[in-house]
Amino acid sequence: MPSICVFRRSSHGCLVAATLAVVVLAACGGGDDEAAQEVRPVRVMVTDTRLSGDTVTLVGRVQAESEINLSFRISGRMTERLVGVGDRVRRGQLVALLDTQDEESALQSARAQQSAAQAQMVEAANNFERMRGLVALDAVSRALFDQAQASRKAAQSQVESAQAQVNLASNRLSYTRITSDVAGVVTAFGAEPGEVVAAGQMIVQVAREGSRDAAFDVPAAVKDNAPANPDIIVMLTADPRVTARGRVREVAPRADPVTNTFRVKVGLIDPPTAMRLGSTVTGRMKLDSVLGIEVPAAAVMRSGGKTAVWVVDPKAHTVSTRQIVVQSSSPTSVMVASGLKQGDIVVTAGVHALHPGQKVRFSETRSSEAKSSEARSSEATPTEARP
Repeated sequence: MPSICVFRRSSHGCLVAATLAVVVLAACGGGDDEAAQEVRPVRVMVTDTRLSGDTVTLVGRVQAESEINLSFRISGRMTERLVGVGDRVRRGQLVALLDTQDEESALQSARAQQSAAQAQMVEAANNFERMRGLVALDAVSRALFDQAQASRKAAQSQVESAQAQVNLASNRLSYTRITSDVAGVVTAFGAEPGEVVAAGQMIVQVAREGSRDAAFDVPAAVKDNAPANPDIIVMLTADPRVTARGRVREVAPRADPVTNTFRVKVGLIDPPTAMRLGSTVTGRMKLDSVLGIEVPAAAVMRSGGKTAVWVVDPKAHTVSTRQIVVQSSSPTSVMVASGLKQGDIVVTAGVHALHPGQKVRFSETRSSEAKSSEARSSEATPTEARP
């Protein structure tokens, strides 16, 4: 009998515990249902297809259309540099000098060899004339005459070779002087007097007088969306009232490996005097207008190399992610190339508090015409609006 009573108590305790477990599970299930039914307030916009073209502003500098590096054609010790940065040079003006001692000695040696060759030539010519007279009288053999003729030709060749050596030594002596090939302004120098310089080393850089360029480092996205023959307005950064029109003259075919930008040279049309070489300028260019859908930058999510937005189902009022392809972007807006169509409802604020299937309610709806103000307001307000 005692064992039976114990069994009954245990059964009663198990029954109570099971009942409590059911109550707890029911309470937990109710919490999940409430969480699933939670409605998030969001801001949205209705997409619309429209033409859009951004105005790009870039900073560059004025430079000569062509710059020439003046250098020595031989190596040696530079004794004098006659110009400095900012100096104007004229065509044919002496710019720098090398030590001429070695080249002068080489020229003297070449001239001495030339004199010796000329003396041998005179002797060989006289001997040939004598042999020609004697062979006519049969006083000498024909073999001796042929030998005299060969000696005369060899002496003539020695004279020509010696003359070539003199010319070469004379040229090397002239290479100890640099004269400017163009008129312009010195923009840089590469060596100081007293230094030993190599052949071809830049000694003075001269910006040729005449046409001027504005050089800009352009991102690939801007380069790809630029019109074929853009009209560019170039302004002096220090004084925007000083302007000039420009046309693209040269585009680098390869991007810079460090900045990943392309060097673009814009030829300035009748630039004012204030746009001096080296001046900092600002260039403005309008990109081609393209047909697309524009959304605020705050609506776009980027993760794992993919770009997406939240799109609202207008009937169920639930959200789902939609991957998009970005055509161009700015700090405030994104131009969508594909992934959205006209009339889609896109979440513009509250994007980071959502999950797929989340129910939402609209706190504000805008059309794509108001996307710029939408982007600014979404950046200035919290991601979640109050109910």
